[in-house]
Amino acid sequence: MAEAGINATAAAVLGLLHEGPMTGGQLMAAADRRLGAYWSMTRSQVYRELPALAELGYVKLGKPGPRASQPYAITAAGKRAFTRWLAEPPGRDLLRNPTALRVAFGSQHTAGQLKELVAGANEYHNEALATAREQAKEAKKEGDEYGAAALDFAVAYHKAALAWLKTAPSK
Repeated sequence: MAEAGINATAAAVLGLLHEGPMTGGQLMAAADRRLGAYWSMTRSQVYRELPALAELGYVKLGKPGPRASQPYAITAAGKRAFTRWLAEPPGRDLLRNPTALRVAFGSQHTAGQLKELVAGANEYHNEALATAREQAKEAKKEGDEYGAAALDFAVAYHKAALAWLKTAPSK
């Protein structure tokens, strides 16, 4: 089978499958636990990638479990594809902040809308910051220096977002 390049979501799925076989639901839970503080994946993305990865020979289906759940396991070809992906340049960050986008159109908002927008963003980033700090602390305690480093990025991101929100105009 020809070796094909993979996208970041497929790579994340393959990376998580290094932990062992998982169903789509288990992959979503693992992605949320391990990557959710700094990398988002939707259920539809995961379920779209799994058959594509199977067709490429990068994952194989296991025996159906309860409620017809289907576990997937990474293959040797999948491990090679993941290793190649790790060696590729990561490309540019994709910055998409829905709050910043709305602030950019602040002149079309009412003062109440902007205040509500900023308050909601503050609440979200404070909660996300607390979660990322706790996850980073746990990763450090477990000796996962790489996971902790990635989570430190999430901590810094939410701190930066909170600092920006203090300066964002709210009419």
